[in-house]
Amino acid sequence: MKEWNQNNFTDFLERKSTGLVYFYTPLCGTCQMASKMLQVIEQLVEIEMGKMNLNFYPELAMDLEIESVPCLIFVRDGLITETLYAFHSVPFLLEKIKLYVNEADA
Repeated sequence: MKEWNQNNFTDFLERKSTGLVYFYTPLCGTCQMASKMLQVIEQLVEIEMGKMNLNFYPELAMDLEIESVPCLIFVRDGLITETLYAFHSVPFLLEKIKLYVNEADA
């Protein structure tokens, strides 16, 4: 998963893309676990994904009303459709993302 900056994120939304954006902070232990889960997911599901260190984007955190990290936002056609804070497990995430991908394809 590639590290995105503000321009990558803005471009992703302006292109009316569908995919996932993962927000984290490097010192967050839960974020480190979530990152590992998403690395596994990335190998199993074909979907555009980026990650952003929220420490560098406090204004974006306020604009998107991000309550905590880790945070995974689901974007469809350039619009945020869902925000996920509880990652639970790889199978949980995999099922949620596969369902999302299938809905986007329909």
